[in-house]
Amino acid sequence: MCRHLNVPESNIMGDLDLLLFAMVAAFLVLRLRSVLGKRTGNQQSKQDPVSGQKQDRSGKSKVVELPINSEEKASPEDMAIADEKSDDPLLKGVNKIKTADSSFDLREFSEGAREAFGMIVQAFAEGDLETLESFLSDDVFENFSLAIQEREERKETLETAIIAIEVAEALEVDMDGQNALVTMKFISEQVNLTRDSEDRIIDGVPNTVTKITDIWIFSRDTKSNDPNWRLVETRSQN
Repeated sequence: MCRHLNVPESNIMGDLDLLLFAMVAAFLVLRLRSVLGKRTGNQQSKQDPVSGQKQDRSGKSKVVELPINSEEKASPEDMAIADEKSDDPLLKGVNKIKTADSSFDLREFSEGAREAFGMIVQAFAEGDLETLESFLSDDVFENFSLAIQEREERKETLETAIIAIEVAEALEVDMDGQNALVTMKFISEQVNLTRDSEDRIIDGVPNTVTKITDIWIFSRDTKSNDPNWRLVETRSQN
């Protein structure tokens, strides 16, 4: 004789409720993980590339300074320099600046200068005087402003795209009185086009990359509370 098992209806409904809740919970966990993603340990928080300080939209607190990438090997000039009698002019210059400003780190500066180079070149092309003023000395800013003004009077526009900055290295480091000076060499690949008022290209070739070498000198008054480095001289080797 076959016996039928009588299972109370309340138990069946309870089991179905538990199963439904479990499915909903699993779905929510999957959705949450898809939104947040997984941290791999290699991610870094985003920060302003040229300043350790927070900035407002005016860009007035830009500083040529960057944190060290721990994965890179420190170059000799970044390490504590014990041999003050070194014949290396670069190391001598670093020692001079460190005497006036112990926080100076050449590799940090070079990385910050690389970022500043791209921002200055782009700001010049766009006629962004506010950004330029925060990076340039008075004399250099006046020259840049005049060039932008003359370009606008001719109703020309400059389009600049930096494809890559291959080199950003210090050539000279020294002190001039209380002013620290760092001469940087930049080798970049750029596409530059100048258009007239009717959008016709009058200089440059579309999609043609040009390698450009620039020598820029940055300066900072080590006695000043202003941490900003200013671009005080530019020249090109091309």
